[in-house]
Amino acid sequence: MSSEHTTAPGSVDLSRVHLVGIGGAGMSGVAHILLDRGAVVTGSDVKDSRPVRALRSQGAQVAVGHDAANLELTGQLPTVVVTSFAAIPKDNPELVRAKEEGIPVIRRSDLLGELMDGYTQLLLAGTHGKTSTTSMTVVALQAAGEDPSFAIGGQLNKAGTNAHHGAGDIFVAEADESDASLLRYKPNIAVITNIEPDHLDYFGTHEAYFKVFDDFADRVQPGGFLVVCMDDEHAASCGERALQRGINVVGYGTEAAAAAHPDIPAGAVVVEERIDGSYVDVRARLNTGGTSAEYSYRLSIPGRHMVLNSLAALLSSTLAGAEPERIAAGLSGFSGVRRRFEFKGLVEDGPFAGTRVYDDYAHHPTEVTAVLTAAREKVESEGKGARVVVCFQPHLYSRTQNFAQEFADALSLADVVMVLDIFGAREAPVEDVTSRLITDKMDSSVPVVLEPNFLAVPVTLASMVRPGDVILTMGAGSVTMLADEILAQLRQAEV
Repeated sequence: MSSEHTTAPGSVDLSRVHLVGIGGAGMSGVAHILLDRGAVVTGSDVKDSRPVRALRSQGAQVAVGHDAANLELTGQLPTVVVTSFAAIPKDNPELVRAKEEGIPVIRRSDLLGELMDGYTQLLLAGTHGKTSTTSMTVVALQAAGEDPSFAIGGQLNKAGTNAHHGAGDIFVAEADESDASLLRYKPNIAVITNIEPDHLDYFGTHEAYFKVFDDFADRVQPGGFLVVCMDDEHAASCGERALQRGINVVGYGTEAAAAAHPDIPAGAVVVEERIDGSYVDVRARLNTGGTSAEYSYRLSIPGRHMVLNSLAALLSSTLAGAEPERIAAGLSGFSGVRRRFEFKGLVEDGPFAGTRVYDDYAHHPTEVTAVLTAAREKVESEGKGARVVVCFQPHLYSRTQNFAQEFADALSLADVVMVLDIFGAREAPVEDVTSRLITDKMDSSVPVVLEPNFLAVPVTLASMVRPGDVILTMGAGSVTMLADEILAQLRQAEV
């Protein structure tokens, strides 16, 4: 984009910052940090929202709607304008005026890089699990007595926030690969949870997508560490290639994965995991600094993928200098992230008594598989014969077209499936690309309903549910709005 401004550390005046799309998860987070550091913050968004109101209460001036005049909300022009080039069109009037006024326009990733300069940077990357792993790491570090700064793509359930300006010298953040913005950072500790082709609308090929993680590994600073999940073949391969280039690499995962990748030093290995209702008891062996010790903790978020994410948090936090005993205790206190297997409520009485509703952000086939597998493990461990019912909204026409069969296979892990129309987000509709691409490929033994009427979902789903079922609303779009409405519909039937 012609208005992009490439930054070097300390090169941008952050005294007056204007953020276009300030209400978004990523933008609102960095805005909070700027305010905590004493900057004058202004911004705009298409609608009022809870994040916008929270920023106003902290001192930001935010306009609803985009207008060139928004750059003067304080009576002065900003020293820098921040945008997400993927989400904000180049003809946005605020960006146009910034260019006319000669004001630098930078990406959120540039701003985050500026905010992290001078800190020990612990960055978490990967196709899946970034938000959960970053959140676990933050909670564990806080429990260990650290006060890290952080910027997360979702809200911590316990803290109720997605960003914080801490007093400590550690900065924890997600490193987003979707537009290669992770290459803006200089991690001291870089974690790669997994690598699987995605965002092909940006990268074009699988090879280009894989390469961005190799390039990210090369960004690790001297004396730092690349931490990779050995249970993911592509992440492990990335680690093996990095070793050959002289980068310090440590791995985490199961004992079998560690044995399969002997060249990667095994920093954290899960020795035992046991499902106990809604909990997973984990015993892990940590190998750092030439010593080996075992630590136990209990996870309240189900799923093998969450066990692996917890290992990443344990290992990376220890490498950052925290005490592993206290990190393990902190993991036991992790209560989750909004929209990651988030419990919305229980129907206590009536014909749907015992039915539970959860909401999840999963929008890639692998994520859908992981969440539905975790849900099935949960209901099977309870032994009450409950079914897993999913209400899924595909996200992006390109992703639906590229992974229709994979989505069908993943959704077939549920007992009952409802599929909504595609949430296009930034993309225009594509001819012949509809949710039927998924439903037509699903296992014929799984009951599936294609529901094009968003408003009819709660009533239609209620006709498919039995008492005690586990219901999941799932997707990265507006489907999250339905969880509470479904719960209300089921509760209305109480007698």
